[in-house]
Amino acid sequence: MNETQTNSPDCIQILTTMNAAYLPHLQVLLTSIHINQPNEKFDIWLMHSGIHEDALVPVTRQCSSFGYGFHPVLIDASAFTDAPVSKQYPKEMYYRLLAPFFLSENLHRILYLDPDILVINPLRPLWETDMKGNLFAAAAHTGKTELANNINQIRLGTDHPYFNSGVLLMDLALGRQEIIADEIFDYTREHAKELLLPDQDILNAMYGKRTLEIDDSLWNYDARNYNNYLLRSMGECDMDWVMENTAILHFCGKAKPWQKGYIHRFGILYKHYEHLTGKINKGYV
Repeated sequence: MNETQTNSPDCIQILTTMNAAYLPHLQVLLTSIHINQPNEKFDIWLMHSGIHEDALVPVTRQCSSFGYGFHPVLIDASAFTDAPVSKQYPKEMYYRLLAPFFLSENLHRILYLDPDILVINPLRPLWETDMKGNLFAAAAHTGKTELANNINQIRLGTDHPYFNSGVLLMDLALGRQEIIADEIFDYTREHAKELLLPDQDILNAMYGKRTLEIDDSLWNYDARNYNNYLLRSMGECDMDWVMENTAILHFCGKAKPWQKGYIHRFGILYKHYEHLTGKINKGYV
């Protein structure tokens, strides 16, 4: 484990969580991060439930070649003895919200990214966002109409936008003061029938009012919804605009760009970074 960058104030801290099957997609994410900000320093934190060390070797090697610190964090299952856990509510769903208690106390801020993401422009402006005393900063995906947003507000009894939890800027220091694991477990237990996307629903219901809204077209662009962004912006957010301005492309939903038959237009861009990752792994780049 490379600890050299962890305490650097200029180093961007990235968190992700996944099982072993998603490690190749983490590598694609890392490739996209490096290519589009080659001089930036990063630490990569991976919270997991038991990925074998051998499976982590390619990621370790890639991070080393990029000059990134890589910090796998094995989560002790005993921490979730009192948590509602089932097939629908796996213990991993709590990792994001409880990250302040599993990561180094030297970390005061971290950027969580789902592994089904490409970073195509610098992350520094998001990293340096003034969170204005909030626990989180996140974007809302309103879809093709406001209907989905309104339904989620009624379902969860909230009056703020429904935030997507795939990109979260987190104030870890504040989280250690305000987030209480037992309160999250109690809420999950009491509202089990209402939770459709459990960890995302919990974020919105419990901490939505402590979340700063950020622009999804920049920081959590739903790769399925190009036409929606184009219409919403009255034609401004075309492909050229996305490539110049959007930093985070998020391949939301069940269909993924590494699967055969993916139909959305940014799939070819993902394939490009996937191909580059293969070259990096073989030492061609």
